[in-house]
Amino acid sequence: MGQGEPRLRVTEIFVSLQGEARAVGWPTVFVRLTGCPLRCRWCDTEYAFTGGESLTLEGVVARVLAAGVSRVCVTGGEPLAQKACLPLLTRLADEGLQVSLETSGALDISAVDPRVARVVDIKPPGSGEMARNRWENLAELTFRDQLKCVLADRADYEWAREQLRTHALHRRTEVLFSPVHGMLAPRELAEWILDDRLPVRLQVQLHKLLWGEARGR
Repeated sequence: MGQGEPRLRVTEIFVSLQGEARAVGWPTVFVRLTGCPLRCRWCDTEYAFTGGESLTLEGVVARVLAAGVSRVCVTGGEPLAQKACLPLLTRLADEGLQVSLETSGALDISAVDPRVARVVDIKPPGSGEMARNRWENLAELTFRDQLKCVLADRADYEWAREQLRTHALHRRTEVLFSPVHGMLAPRELAEWILDDRLPVRLQVQLHKLLWGEARGR
């Protein structure tokens, strides 16, 4: 390995069932990168803000391949905050894996390898980070990607409903509305979506239904 090989700060690499987005339920290798410039009020991965292990790019790829499953999700923290995330995504795709990226929507997604499915957040008022939304990302989305709105209450829902209509989000990509675990009942959100006939997909976090807040699951 060359001295100049890219390195990444990695919080954890583990195998679980994908709990969110289009690949929900599939065995997946998760690569959780360390660090995030946002501080959402309901963040469930604060342990990934700092610390982690420094690994070479090829070291990360080797661990993913050793896991023996065909799907890999690069997440965080905010994975795009590390420059080496982009070449990592490309290397994983080069290996023939089905690669997804979970990102906060605050950073530019335009340079992500087109073989990667991007799951991009937009942050509602209740997150405390609405001002960090990078609206230019909307123009980059395709139906290979998904746009996720994590909602804590009725005010967040009404805000997200307005963005859906104003930006015709459902005509750009598949839109997911997800309740904050323990703050908004999934059934209540489901009823709002049905009442308004919204062209969105309700998402609940499968991994939390199965294992609660356990790490590495």
